[in-house]
Amino acid sequence: MNRRIYLDNAATTGTAPEVLKEMLPYFNESFGNPSSIYSFSRGNRTALERAREQVATAINAEPAEICFTSGGTESDNWALKGAAFATSGAKGHIITTMIEHHAILHTAEFLEDMGYAVTFLPVDEDGRVDLKDLESAFREDTFLVSVMFANNEIGTLQPISEIGRLCRERKVLFHTDAVQAVGHIPIDVKAMNIDMLSLSAHKFHGPKGVGALFMRRGVKIRNFIHGGGQEKGRRAGTENVPGIVGLGKALELSLHGMERESERQRVLRDRLIRGILEAIPHARLNGPGDGGRLPNNVNFSFIGVEGETLILDLDEAGISASTGSACSSGSLDPSHVLLAIGLDHAHSHGSLRMTLGTCTTEDDIDYVLETLPGIISRRREMSPLWEEYERPEKKVRI
Repeated sequence: MNRRIYLDNAATTGTAPEVLKEMLPYFNESFGNPSSIYSFSRGNRTALERAREQVATAINAEPAEICFTSGGTESDNWALKGAAFATSGAKGHIITTMIEHHAILHTAEFLEDMGYAVTFLPVDEDGRVDLKDLESAFREDTFLVSVMFANNEIGTLQPISEIGRLCRERKVLFHTDAVQAVGHIPIDVKAMNIDMLSLSAHKFHGPKGVGALFMRRGVKIRNFIHGGGQEKGRRAGTENVPGIVGLGKALELSLHGMERESERQRVLRDRLIRGILEAIPHARLNGPGDGGRLPNNVNFSFIGVEGETLILDLDEAGISASTGSACSSGSLDPSHVLLAIGLDHAHSHGSLRMTLGTCTTEDDIDYVLETLPGIISRRREMSPLWEEYERPEKKVRI
């Protein structure tokens, strides 16, 4: 199979040629340490600050509010632990959701073990937080709310502006993991009352291993990494200048073409969804069907089909996709996101996530729609679960 269709852009994206070109000089030409004061290094400091301005512009922040990190996981850890450890010894209350990325969930569980109280909000069948549940969850000692901007598995967009407003009214810090959203949909941290925001370059055609944490001016959180005085004393370690330059350039490029590209992907996404629903019996779309999802996200469950086997069959046909989060690909446990929206284990194990990108074409969508129904049909013929499901007396509504 020579054809290769990449539909796992939520896991990672290829580095854009323009981004790579921008990065290259900082590996072996302008390789000076940006913290040094001689002229050879001052250019690197200038490049680093230019990238900070590019990131700030993309989310309507101030450059001084941007701190570079190694990626989304570090940014999430820093936001939660930093806010918790800044509470002057009082172990207060955190609110998050049941469908967060594991970088948030595992960090929240770590803080629980340390004595902090954590509320994990439920979501509805589309993966949305009910604002009434959030309002009911606030306590006198609540100091942080962390709700992801867009879900990495089912693409659900949360009511971020409303959540930000509720937090601001109560003087509670609001953090959002926007790793899947930045570079793909408009974000305004000021208008949305966001206090902290995590992002990662490799989700929008930047390099891997670099990200940023936005911290609104005046937000007090403890440092996560200790050592030297880099990043104005907030994050120790020699800066990854090539990566940071690439992050800034990639985000600048994404911002310029965002509206047009998002609409193009939205049209292809809806075509893929309609085609699957028409061609495959008992296919279940996971996440919103009303447009309240990322423009590139498609997630289905197929009863009688095991997700990992489906991914291997698609790979053999030249299609790269996933069952959910790439960070959990080695786990045999069903998706915590799909369980949270009410799916049983059988449907959760039979899930398929396809996430479109800038290189996705109409021909790619046509090929998937030609290939996927046959794979599902063959796998169901071999499935005891499907045979059991197909019995008239056993049939249930999906």
